[in-house]
Amino acid sequence: MTDKRYKETIHTDTNNYEYITITRDENKVRIYTLKNGLKVFLAQNFDAPKIQTFIPVRTGSNNDPADNTGLAHYLEHMMFKGTSKIGTHNCEKEKALLDQISELYEQHKAEPDAGKKKEIYKKIDQISQEASQYAIANEYDKIISSLGATGTNAHTWFDETVYKNNIPNNELEKWLKVEKERFSEIVLRLFHTELESVYEEFNRAQDNDTRLVSYELMDALFPTHPNGQQTTLGKAEHLKNPSMKAIHKYFDEYYVPNNYAMVLVGDLNFEETISLIDQYFGAIPYRELPKKTPVIEQPITGIIERTVKSPTTPRVQLAWRTESYGTREAMLADVVANILSNRGEAGLLDLHINQTQKMLWAQAFSVGLKQYGYFSIVAVPKETQTLDEAKKMVLEEVELVKKGEFPDWILPAIIKDFKLQRLKGLETAEGLATNLYDTYIKGRTWEEELNEMDQYEAFTKQDIVNFANEFFRDNYVVVNKEKGINDKLLRVDNPGITPVKINREAQSEFLKQILEEKTDDIRPEFIDYDKEIKTDTVKDKKLSFVKNKYNEIAQVHFIFPFGSDHDRDLGISTQVLQYLGTEKYSPEDLKKEFFKIGVSNDFKTTADQLLISLSGLEENIEKGIVLLQHWMYHVKPDQEIYSQFVDTVLENRAAVKKDKNRIMTALTNYTKLGSFSRFTDIISKDELENSKVEVFADRMKQLFRYPYQLFFYGKDFERFKNYIDQYIEEANLDIPEPKKYPEPETNGNVYFTDYDMVQMEMSKVGKGHDVDTYNFGKINVFNEYFGRGLSSIVFQEIRESKSLAYSAYVSYAANSELGHPDYVTTYIGTQPDKLQIAVDTMAGLMNELPEVPIQFENAKNAALKQIASARITRTNIFFNTLKLKKLGIAYDFRKDIYRQIQDLKFEDVKLFYQTKIKPIRFNTAIIGKKENLNMDAVHQMGAFKELDLKDIFGH
Repeated sequence: MTDKRYKETIHTDTNNYEYITITRDENKVRIYTLKNGLKVFLAQNFDAPKIQTFIPVRTGSNNDPADNTGLAHYLEHMMFKGTSKIGTHNCEKEKALLDQISELYEQHKAEPDAGKKKEIYKKIDQISQEASQYAIANEYDKIISSLGATGTNAHTWFDETVYKNNIPNNELEKWLKVEKERFSEIVLRLFHTELESVYEEFNRAQDNDTRLVSYELMDALFPTHPNGQQTTLGKAEHLKNPSMKAIHKYFDEYYVPNNYAMVLVGDLNFEETISLIDQYFGAIPYRELPKKTPVIEQPITGIIERTVKSPTTPRVQLAWRTESYGTREAMLADVVANILSNRGEAGLLDLHINQTQKMLWAQAFSVGLKQYGYFSIVAVPKETQTLDEAKKMVLEEVELVKKGEFPDWILPAIIKDFKLQRLKGLETAEGLATNLYDTYIKGRTWEEELNEMDQYEAFTKQDIVNFANEFFRDNYVVVNKEKGINDKLLRVDNPGITPVKINREAQSEFLKQILEEKTDDIRPEFIDYDKEIKTDTVKDKKLSFVKNKYNEIAQVHFIFPFGSDHDRDLGISTQVLQYLGTEKYSPEDLKKEFFKIGVSNDFKTTADQLLISLSGLEENIEKGIVLLQHWMYHVKPDQEIYSQFVDTVLENRAAVKKDKNRIMTALTNYTKLGSFSRFTDIISKDELENSKVEVFADRMKQLFRYPYQLFFYGKDFERFKNYIDQYIEEANLDIPEPKKYPEPETNGNVYFTDYDMVQMEMSKVGKGHDVDTYNFGKINVFNEYFGRGLSSIVFQEIRESKSLAYSAYVSYAANSELGHPDYVTTYIGTQPDKLQIAVDTMAGLMNELPEVPIQFENAKNAALKQIASARITRTNIFFNTLKLKKLGIAYDFRKDIYRQIQDLKFEDVKLFYQTKIKPIRFNTAIIGKKENLNMDAVHQMGAFKELDLKDIFGH
């Protein structure tokens, strides 16, 4: 394409910094390049006085040394441990010990004798204890949370490592000071404890068969390229035999300013921000990157088949290798993926397989990477079907694309949807910042990214057909995920780490200086809901309106004040509706019609509410309402389709009972609420099989005769009011009385479900007092201080000190409705041989609230800053009022919480803990392999009972 809509323009700002903008870029992104090669992407978003920050580094697992896989990911973890200034109170003494540990790890890595390796590890453990007396655990997080930052995290993937923070805009300079220090050097303190936590993350991955299938798929697609040969988590033998020297070398080579970027989007001043970034990051020296020889894969010339076994439902995944992200081939593959599966559920797989229920589920998608990528289809057959049959069915749909047997309207509809999704994605600070860092990682320009839509729009149907015939041959990978025992699971012994010192009350000089530096506080803004929400009445229906200040996308929500508590089968009735049509439209045609006008529909049933939502361009919302009401008023019962639906539901229920995460959810629900709850009170197999479809269809036909209210989010309320009248009828049906579900006491029982997995997962649930809004400030600070986050007491003790888990938390959850109890939940996932110490540690922490004044003040100030910089926007303005109403509140309650926290003392939280939390008795849920269960640890927690799947699912 020669005539590009979006073009780069070079400017110079008032401080003489040169920057690039793109003509017609509605987000007015500025792209600077400092003298040391650092790229800086800046954009403004005034939703809140906050800035979404990303620091994307152009390196990931693909650059791991072949004998140190997992290194990039482990380095990401170590970037939170600090520097010679952050995370230590005596860096010189600490360094001498860390150097010894580094040398011992080199010996450990080189030593072939297992016995001698253990002896070396004991020395590592011993010296690590000595070194830990100088370390200050999680000080980076303490500094960042003192700024009021949220979303502090990082991730590593093939070609990227991305560091994330959302900061109040008045703390920008402090944040830059911290990040400049962090990116200037790395100190590998608390190394062996963090390494063990990473290994627990590796164990979690072994229990996730989606990852296992992906590993096989990528290995076959990329037999020589790191995309397939080096997983992000790395190999077990490399994780157990690390090299600190290799990590330092990697950091020195890749963490250089010409290999990472600063992405900041939010309430910022362009000129001031770039000057500050240059002040702190401009002095970090440019460094040549290591020379890399590109790895070129040979074409796949046949069908490569692999098999993975695990306890979950069988499925098959096919994949074809593509060229890199942004290439014509990758873009065409993306379009074909959407011809097969799209958001409107109007693709060939959606309509021919999912809608007609020929198998449980099928979906196509494409993934574009920096080098290469792949097009994939996943298919989940019914129990009566084989994996080969499922594969054949999806390949038949691919053949239709090759023959051009797809409707002419679908290509423009897909492009329209792409544009709509981009509009949605770029309207928030986080969405725009994410798109910017992804563009940087993939080596593309913002100009190329913006012009992409025009390239998509230029594709013709013939382009798609030509591509499909050239691309889809017998040149793909098949991974058969069979039900069975995974004999490749790696189970290792607890290495016997001695808990390290945490030094909770210590502070580095760097932290003290940050805390002493005062910035002008951001004043909290509490919303006046009556001012922000316009209301009116049409017939007997209340209309509420919030103005969309950002784009042309509108939403209309029909809010019914009843849910599954009032009618158990309401949710399943909305599911049946998805497979039924009308006299005018078949079920498939309805999907097509919604997709053609670019309006999506969503039905969400909760215990006390049914929400029917439409979303799309405002000019098409009325068409969406017409189509929705035609569908619901004129839904055509079809017993044959219903019978297929029942088979699908029953098979999905069976599939859920094979999934570890769903089993743990069910077990935790049983542990909390017992054998009878909303979770288990569902329509039975017999009822499903013996029901007439009319029972469910009639519910939908009558729905608009019940009371409901409307919420419209858009630009033109007057126009909406003018046309909505004709689509409303006055209510003439009464809302049924809700069913009351028991909320039993938690009495110290232990419930266990057997599942073949590497880890043990344990969750304790305790019923507290009925919700009291007066406690919300205390709950907020308690969770921040004690149970959640990288600098919480629980995280420090469980992960930092004792390396017992990758994930561990304690959470106090206030009930969302008056008259119902709060619950306290604890969670830990760990190796079976660590269960006893995990139980003891958690019990010790819960027995008496540790008092760390510095940490408490930090948690309190962080909570205040987070509230002060938060703003309620968009549809949240309205939906927050519905949540508050259930608590008997009609105003922005954050005002009260803010005042509560301002006046809060540690003694208040301690009293809250002693009176509201400590007396609670907990039930315990445990899932894992029974032969690995430590019964001594179990009996210590209470009366033991093993539950089968029928017990916890209720069917």
